[in-house]
Amino acid sequence: MEFETISRLLIFSAIVVYALAFVIYAFDIVSHGSSAKAAPARANRRELVTAGADAAGGQSQNVSADESTPVISQAAPANAPRRKRRNWLRAGFSITVIGWVLHVAGTVLRGVAAERVPWANMYEFALTGIALAVGVFVFAQLWRDVRFLGVYIMGMATLFLGGAASNYYVEITPLPPALQSPWLVIHVFVATLACGFLAISSGLSIVQLIRQRAKRSGFIASLPNADSLENTSYRLAVVGFILWTFTLMAGAIWAHAAWGRYWGWDTKEVWTFIIWVVYAGYLHARATRGWRGTASAVLNLIGFAAILFNFVIVNTYFTGLHAYSGL
Repeated sequence: MEFETISRLLIFSAIVVYALAFVIYAFDIVSHGSSAKAAPARANRRELVTAGADAAGGQSQNVSADESTPVISQAAPANAPRRKRRNWLRAGFSITVIGWVLHVAGTVLRGVAAERVPWANMYEFALTGIALAVGVFVFAQLWRDVRFLGVYIMGMATLFLGGAASNYYVEITPLPPALQSPWLVIHVFVATLACGFLAISSGLSIVQLIRQRAKRSGFIASLPNADSLENTSYRLAVVGFILWTFTLMAGAIWAHAAWGRYWGWDTKEVWTFIIWVVYAGYLHARATRGWRGTASAVLNLIGFAAILFNFVIVNTYFTGLHAYSGL
């Protein structure tokens, strides 16, 4: 089999595995909410059983402790739902890693088949970008438990990767002259890595908004507090913003080498700058103006929405010197 055929099989396999991980993460949320609702009822039953045993002991001194103990021990262990939830999270994360390995292998084989880096058109950029986003999620687990983002990350990966495989796929073709540059390796890879960090940051902002507004029961109560979510989101956005700043600068240098000018108000250039301005405003407002809570999270989400618009709409429906979608 050719490398490109194997790559396609691996990518479709990764989509299926990501979808399975999404279902497991979603089931964890539902089951956790159900167990949290059932916990007060179990606690009440334990209290009633204990009270009944105490009353029986008061009425008859002939009832021994050994006879009453089995009645009280019928209550389920308090930490059983927690252990069950940890098992679901472990399963979901393990399947996520399997899907990510398949995804990375399929992306690498696309590059091997093309004999170049696999990010020269929209299909390849989507493969690499989503792989980096999931990779950030996977390796962030070494630093902090972020498995509560599993539904968001796996939903996004399944949707975007499936959409790219079905709508953006193109056959391998030779690179246009403007892309035959070392800047293709540097500029586009840094841009995709920036998108990965900013995707995780936006997911944390979504969870932050849910944590602030939803009733603090069930799954919501198990999440980190809103301030912790916001701080982590901010730190990831700082990393993404630094990478995006390099993307903007490297793009200008590459444009001068390819077309003889640093800036030409091309649609892609303009939207790259708009994204930079939105995130610069978000970081500045939070660091110096004291923006916290909803306003900060919403501005962060506006920035990521601009990234999605840049990739889906600008690449597909706008023309310009950066029209390398391959469609």
